[in-house]
Amino acid sequence: MTQDATFEDGRESPLNLGAQDADDLQVISSLVQDAVFPITEMRWQAKQHRFGLLLNRFRWEDDARSRHAPERVQSLLVVDDVVAVSSQGIDRGETDLILSLLSIDFEPSEDGAGELLLTLAGDGALRLKVEALDVTLKDVTRPYIAPSGKIPDHPE
Repeated sequence: MTQDATFEDGRESPLNLGAQDADDLQVISSLVQDAVFPITEMRWQAKQHRFGLLLNRFRWEDDARSRHAPERVQSLLVVDDVVAVSSQGIDRGETDLILSLLSIDFEPSEDGAGELLLTLAGDGALRLKVEALDVTLKDVTRPYIAPSGKIPDHPE
């Protein structure tokens, strides 16, 4: 005799994705679009050649949004093989600042090296010079109801 499936059996599992080429990066970029994070949750570990962000990511992949409120989840976005980090339009001294990530793009150069451009709302940007494209996105909490209760919108 077989047993009926339970609701828990169909529950989505946390994301744990990697990108080592531009196509993979576009998947991660679409999943982190409209993620928000306090400026204090950015870290560059120069000796380890690692840059990380703790994001509050909107769950674009949630197919059940029509049945419940929009959700976010805390996720780590980690970039390895980083040799330099620069920013534009960001005041690192403003510790209460909340940033919104719009996209991640890769500009390749020689031998797999290049630059990652993290575009932020409000004309801000982060540029990471990398020896190789190595990006990881991993959910680290359970989903929670988005505080705004809304799906992010991009009016044209």
